[in-house]
This record gives sequence, structure tokens and C-alpha cells, in this order.
Amino acid sequence: AGDYKTAMREARTVRRMAGDDSWLPMIADCERGLGRPERALDLLNEVDLTALPDPIQAECLMVLSGARRDLGQLPAAVAVLETDLLRSGTKSVWSARLRLAFSDVLAESGRTEEARKWLLLAAASDPEGTSGAGERLAEIDDIQVLDVMADDFSDGSPDASPTVADQSGPEDDRG
Repeated sequence: AGDYKTAMREARTVRRMAGDDSWLPMIADCERGLGRPERALDLLNEVDLTALPDPIQAECLMVLSGARRDLGQLPAAVAVLETDLLRSGTKSVWSARLRLAFSDVLAESGRTEEARKWLLLAAASDPEGTSGAGERLAEIDDIQVLDVMADDFSDGSPDASPTVADQSGPEDDRG
């Protein structure tokens, strides 16, 4: 809601009480929201990010990259995200968001072909479609996305047309 001071105070309290570093990216992002990207960098540079679980590490990397962008340091913003975590084969919301952030900073740096490649990878690694990568890809490719799960398209009967999510036909035993 834009109340970064309150959010940061609450997140710091929870972090201190629980001893849980999963609140670090939120605290650092609040510093960015308050116009203090240097503090965000300092906070996240105090921690060994590689010791954090992958989803938290990815969030920290996105905040670090964003802080570098805030400071006009685009090459550093790209470099922060170029990690083994970015290139992992993981299919999850956090990996899709990390790839999406990388695509954004590449595009901002004028590296549009690479940005599109990473946008495709982000969309492909988002099993639930919650990162927004698929929508962004459709937007830049000028594709209209239909809600194929709407009642107008399927009545749930076995004779109904397959949805986009089920274009492969009936399952078989090929493994």
C-alpha cells in the first residue's frame, strides 16, 4: 500500500523475533521504496545469500538487481542476476520471477533478443502461470489469451472440446 516505513518496521520485528532471514528481501525492498537503494544493498550484502533457501535467495537477488537499477547501474543489475540459480532447471513461481526480472533488466539494457529468450524461459518455468510471464509474452507477441476454462468453452462433459491446457489428447501408457 506504499507505507514502506510501517512494513519495514513490522518485517524487522518478525525477523528479529523468529530469527528468520526470509524477511530480508521485504525489508530491503522497503528501503528501496523509501528511496534508499544503498541501504538495501548494504543490508543484503551483510548476509551470505547462498546459505538461504533458493526462493529467498532469488527474492534477494531481485531486490539487489532492482537497487542497482535504481542507482542507474544497469550492467551491475544484470550481473547480480547471472547466477547458477537463474540457470537452474527448477520450474516454480520463484524461478519464473527471477527469469522475468532478468528479462526486464536485459530489455532495459537494450539486449532485446536475450530479454525475449529469458521471457520465454520464465513463462515455461511457471507451472501455475502466476508470475505474469505468459501474459507479458502474449502482450509483446500481440496474442490474445482466451479463458478456455470459462463456461462458454467447456461444459465439463467428456464430449467437450479440449482446453489449451489439455491439447495433447487422452493420456496413454507411453510413460
